[in-house]
Amino acid sequence: MSRQDLYLVFGGALVDPRENVLAEPDKTDVVGVFATYDAALKAWRGRSQANVDDAYVRYFIAPLHRLMHPDEEGV
Repeated sequence: MSRQDLYLVFGGALVDPRENVLAEPDKTDVVGVFATYDAALKAWRGRSQANVDDAYVRYFIAPLHRLMHPDEEGV
């Protein structure tokens, strides 16, 4: 069985810029799902750079394949 790597890029305003807690989780900006880390990183950089002047806005890359295949180590 083959495995597919997927990466989710999302973000939004934080409660406190010192912690990774979204102020309004229901208003999370979902940038997209990407098949490669490089594509996700490019999207993350673009959205992060667009919000560089707002210390309360942060974006993240989540490896969805780790949730889809929790029994595989080193993924």
